[in-house]
Amino acid sequence: MLVNLEYPSNLFPPPVETTPLLARTGHIGNVTYKRPPMLQMICPTGLGSARGSRVVPVCPPGTSSDSEYASAVPPPPRLFSEPTKRTRGPRVLPGTPRLPCAIAITSWILIAMTISAAPEQGASAIAEIRSVLRVQQDAWNHGDIDGFMKGYARSRSTSFVSEDTVKRGWETVRDRYRKKYSDRAKMGVLTFSDLEIVPLSPDSAMALGRWKLQRANDRPHGRFTLIFRRLPEGWRIVHDHTSAAAPPK
Repeated sequence: MLVNLEYPSNLFPPPVETTPLLARTGHIGNVTYKRPPMLQMICPTGLGSARGSRVVPVCPPGTSSDSEYASAVPPPPRLFSEPTKRTRGPRVLPGTPRLPCAIAITSWILIAMTISAAPEQGASAIAEIRSVLRVQQDAWNHGDIDGFMKGYARSRSTSFVSEDTVKRGWETVRDRYRKKYSDRAKMGVLTFSDLEIVPLSPDSAMALGRWKLQRANDRPHGRFTLIFRRLPEGWRIVHDHTSAAAPPK
């Protein structure tokens, strides 16, 4: 919008004042017109263009330059704050639940720790089970059936299978050994060999092997399958399946 300030205009009737002239000026009527105040024209802007913008008013009469007047006028308040810089890190989309993500990450960490620790636990279990069998062998060869029975779980659920019979309970299994091997001659010298120990879980394992008795008149032998469980007192046999080979003809 343009306004001609040199000639009379009816756009601004109230501010215009007339003053009589003392000399002729060549205009019709001895009247001069005072210049009305300068008006600042501001175009309407949207919210998107208002961010960070600064409106500088037109320099009014009496100032040396527009820059001098603009520096004297304080800037208008900002409608929006400056955007903050995003720090480094994983980008999380708005509305993404964080608790399931944390649970999933924790689960993967625990699985990785379990997998890495599995070989060490298996080796430790095998060594402990071999130690139990070695103690049993030494106790047997010293005629100590009660010491031999320390390798079994002292529980009513402990089972022993031999030939076509099943014995249940720690005391029942001990009584069977005492009845069948009532003296040192019958006990002979026991040897375990060909041991194969396979961990089934962190708290269970299976052991395969051969047994042999060296006695004065014979050499009975056979195979056994043992199921071990990790108990508070250590690894113990919870199931024993022992078979004897047929005697030679």
